[in-house]
Amino acid sequence: MKKVIILCTGNSCRSIIGEAVINKELGAQGVRAFSAGSSPSGRVNTNAKKVLEANGAWDERYYSKTIEEAEKEAPFDLVVTVCDNAKEACPMFPGAKKQIHLGFEDPDGKPYEAFEETYKLIKDKLVNLVKKELF
Repeated sequence: MKKVIILCTGNSCRSIIGEAVINKELGAQGVRAFSAGSSPSGRVNTNAKKVLEANGAWDERYYSKTIEEAEKEAPFDLVVTVCDNAKEACPMFPGAKKQIHLGFEDPDGKPYEAFEETYKLIKDKLVNLVKKELF
């Protein structure tokens, strides 16, 4: 089992979507994704949950968590930061074999269509990058 952690600031939109999409798309290939925030909001954005439900990727186990909580799953084969703030706040992740950055615009506070676009971008770009890095 290869483990990936997706990090952003609030862990309410992008990183949760990334965690869910990777688990949906790559779980059968032996990849398990987790997510966390450098300053977690403590909630999953309702539109993030809605877009994940619409795409069959939501799981009730997803929630906004701290990096310290996620470290319980370490070591990780791959650490991916999906926002510039998380990249700066987490320049090194203990025990990670590799760390990369792939930024996505934050859909928080935008209409639902922005979450659909974020989902599509994460599915198209992040999943391919994770496959490239792990296989």
